[in-house]
Amino acid sequence: MTAIASEPATRADLFALFEQLDIVHHTLDHRPVFTVEEGADIKAALPGGHTKNLFLKDKEGAFFLVSALGQTQVRLNQLHKTLDCARLSFGSEAHLLEYLGVTPGSVTLFALINDPGQKVTLVLDEALLAAEPINFHPLKNDATTAVSQADLGVFIRHWGGRVYQCDFSGEAPQAKPWR
Repeated sequence: MTAIASEPATRADLFALFEQLDIVHHTLDHRPVFTVEEGADIKAALPGGHTKNLFLKDKEGAFFLVSALGQTQVRLNQLHKTLDCARLSFGSEAHLLEYLGVTPGSVTLFALINDPGQKVTLVLDEALLAAEPINFHPLKNDATTAVSQADLGVFIRHWGGRVYQCDFSGEAPQAKPWR
């Protein structure tokens, strides 16, 4: 990725990367939203899958980004078992800024642009992988950007870090390496 550790990528940097990778994207500017529920009216006007993104840390210091459909129930008390890591909790605001370059309320898969060292493990909800298009904040929570599944794959492969896809539909989540 192209971000410099001392300066997180901006929306312009993200869109420049999209252009470089030939990723087609559509963005709607809107009021800042901090929760899935707050943006219900905005989501109703946009087609596709709408996401929630959780920045997590295990007790041994590993970091994870879970990207799931907004309505998916993510069982944090079970997730560590399938990921073969220590128990998970939410990462701190300082770690979020350090590793993904965003602030609470703006957590997004696109923040992986700020993780060129691939220190964060991405966990993708299988239900999210069935949505078309997929909507994420473009590094701040005052807009929503839609990309296709194929273009999301281009972005993830360009980032190059460890990725799992996870089925959250049962009592215990089941993860496997992504493609």
